[in-house]
Parts: sequence; C-alpha cells; structure tokens
Amino acid sequence: MPAASEPVAGPDLPHTWRPFGVRMAGILFGTLLIVVVAFAWFAFDDETRARFSPFQRGTVVVLGLLFYSVGYAMARSRVVAERDRLVVVNGYRRREYEWAEVLAVHLPPGAPWAVLDLADGTSQPAMGIQGSDGSRAQRAVRELRALLTG
Repeated sequence: MPAASEPVAGPDLPHTWRPFGVRMAGILFGTLLIVVVAFAWFAFDDETRARFSPFQRGTVVVLGLLFYSVGYAMARSRVVAERDRLVVVNGYRRREYEWAEVLAVHLPPGAPWAVLDLADGTSQPAMGIQGSDGSRAQRAVRELRALLTG
C-alpha cells in the first residue's frame, strides 16, 4: 500500500464509491426493527391487538416507511467517476459536474463525508465517501484526487 505522500493511480473508469458502514447499518438495524416489531405484534393476545385502532396501525406503518425512506436515501448515496463527468448522488438529489468544475476533494479528520471544492467557489458534500468508513474512505479520496489531477 503506498504511503499518503506517494502518488496513487486513479481507478479504471467508470468507478463508483459507495458508503459501506451506512449500508450495513441500515440493513442490520432495519431488519432488526422489523423482527422486533413483528415479534411484539404476534406476542400480543387477540384482545390486545383488537384495541389498536386503524389510525394507530397506520401511524406505525407511516413511521416504518419514513425510517425506510431515510435509510434508503443514505444507502443510495454515491460518487461515480465517468470519463467525461463526476456524478454525485446525495440522498435523493443527483448532481453532475464536468471534471473542470471540481477543483479538489477533502476529508478532514472527524468529518462525516468528503467535500468537493467547485470552480464557482462553492463546495458540495459527497456523501458516497463516508468518513466513518475509515481507511476505505481515505483510499477513495486519494483515488478521486488522482483523477482530478491526472
């Protein structure tokens, strides 16, 4: 593995970076939540289940769908390097940048995700590279930097 100061070759294009920890946590906790709720529901006797109104049942379903939509948005986040552009998907929003528009990428220690510096003076979060992924995220930033400079 090259040191941080050594140049890193960019990956073959197209290349996609996705968060690993967020996807695994979403799958694990989502499945666990479904199992616990289902177990609790079927553990109730018929009389207790009958006391839940349709509104209360609907509320539980709506909350479950809300949880799913947030988890899905986080899990679908990605950064895709293509030959002619960089595609950044953060949650439900997709942005496409020409390579000349992206000046740099940063992942400061403790940051939740990488940040792209853009030519217009703004910055854009790149949630597809999550700081919680540790060395995997650092490698992704080095690869993306290699593509930006090369």
